[in-house]
Amino acid sequence: MKQFTLFSFLVFNLITFSQKKYPTDYFRNPLDIPIFLSGSFGELRSNHFHAGLDIKTQGKEGLKVFAAADGYVSRIKVQQFGYGKAIYVTHPNGFTTVYGHLSKFNDEIEAYVKSVQYKKEDYNTGNLFFKEDKFPLQKGDLLAYSGDTGGSGGPHLHFEIRDTASEKIINPLLFGIKVQDTKTPTFQSLKGYTLSTDARINQQKKSFQIPIKSIGNGNYIADKITASGYISFGVSVFDRFNGVPNKNGIFSLEMFVNGKRFYYHDVETFSFAESKYLNLHIDYEHYKKYKRRYQKTHKETANKLSTYEKLINNGKINIQKGFNYTIEIIAKDFAGNKSSIKIPVSGKESNAIFSSKADTTNYKVVAKNFHKFSKDDVTIAFPKNTFYNDLYLDFKVDKNIAKIHNPTVPLNKSFTLTFNVSKYSKKEKQQMYIANLEYPKYPRYNYTRKKDSTFYTTTKILGNYTLAIDSIKPKIKLLYFKDQQWISNSKTIKVKISDIGSGIKNWRATIDGEWVLMQYNHKKRILTYNFSDKKLVGSKHIFKLVVSDNVGNTNELSATFFKKQIN
Repeated sequence: MKQFTLFSFLVFNLITFSQKKYPTDYFRNPLDIPIFLSGSFGELRSNHFHAGLDIKTQGKEGLKVFAAADGYVSRIKVQQFGYGKAIYVTHPNGFTTVYGHLSKFNDEIEAYVKSVQYKKEDYNTGNLFFKEDKFPLQKGDLLAYSGDTGGSGGPHLHFEIRDTASEKIINPLLFGIKVQDTKTPTFQSLKGYTLSTDARINQQKKSFQIPIKSIGNGNYIADKITASGYISFGVSVFDRFNGVPNKNGIFSLEMFVNGKRFYYHDVETFSFAESKYLNLHIDYEHYKKYKRRYQKTHKETANKLSTYEKLINNGKINIQKGFNYTIEIIAKDFAGNKSSIKIPVSGKESNAIFSSKADTTNYKVVAKNFHKFSKDDVTIAFPKNTFYNDLYLDFKVDKNIAKIHNPTVPLNKSFTLTFNVSKYSKKEKQQMYIANLEYPKYPRYNYTRKKDSTFYTTTKILGNYTLAIDSIKPKIKLLYFKDQQWISNSKTIKVKISDIGSGIKNWRATIDGEWVLMQYNHKKRILTYNFSDKKLVGSKHIFKLVVSDNVGNTNELSATFFKKQIN
């Protein structure tokens, strides 16, 4: 009886502590529809962990978005990429909710934001901060409308909860946001890694895929392997929620060696500053080559993620000759559904002789030092700790293409790439830019700073770069009406713009000589002006649009339209 009482006391206190840490009845669903997710918290994304929940909006824009709790609008930001139209609400309990990819705000906030945009003559507002008396809110107040703005891949609401003081992002599911999930995670594949000079797996000193098969109920078994020295593993794994086909991220991953836990991490909370270390958490080289992410069950020395807990030897397993091991890797989702892989390992010393080709490059990089290298007309400069580890850099220049190692190595900081352009004419330099050649379809513009004799850019991506020339002006196509046409029933003006070279840099639209706000959907390449922004005087109007690319090529469209004012 005493044991039961003590157990009950401990459970009660654990629940109470959890509720104090994250209140589970404070925040409501920000939409008036059941929550189905297209993206989960902590999912593996390009160079970062996903910082919120992506809530499906039934494939539509314009669903009402409500304040999740009492509070006030503390920040608004409108930008072309990122979260697009985003609003931040600070709550008195010490947390802030964030709502991203919105189509528009409620009437009061929308009018204020548009007044800022028209005053600046710029769609991008930058950060707008507010005190608590500007836009106070009660739980359930209409805040905005869902959309597809910014870097969204389709209509949805991005929803976050942050600690107001620290700005750390916290998994919203910890606050009682309900999502139906009875499905176990799915393991797609398994890799083994050799981590010491004497390490071998199946007589080989390299990472490679180990076959696995499902035996039902979330259980998997791997082929038996032989090994020696320090080894570890990596898994490609995803989770699914009920009622949706999306492959989402898992909540936690752990590894046991003969029943003892060697490795654990979860996505309860993290900071934006540490999110970049995802590139050390995954097998980055494999991802860059094959577009599949493996989460490693060991922690790299330079990895500063706070999501790990009580690791033994950073998850590295020392396999001894003559001993047998059972390795178990367990993946769980937030609801506690779990899947596991069991890997039988036999300790066997390898008799194979392996030798690695010695590095002979002249460009040795010591990660903690500053380095600057020049070859022909190209100079590269790496600040201290640009690289996570020391390496011999592959740096070549051939036919105006600078090969700077390869993009399978992740960087901690940006480096500077400089081209000497003194041999080019003024006209050539005007149309020239630094381009990344690592993208399959076309050279990708890198923001290029120009001086008389040098062009330079900063980037965190290794690979091939060159000087490209763009002499073609952007294309402009008026949609849904023609010059000299009556459009009294039209609510918008839409224009399609595109550029096949350096890419669109900016645009400026006017009606009757006055600047008008045009929102750009970069996915569809369509600019949209809404006639509700301002009242036009008279029936005849001149619409003018000037579009420029990143090297200054400019195109212009002018059209006359007629519109009766409809009250």
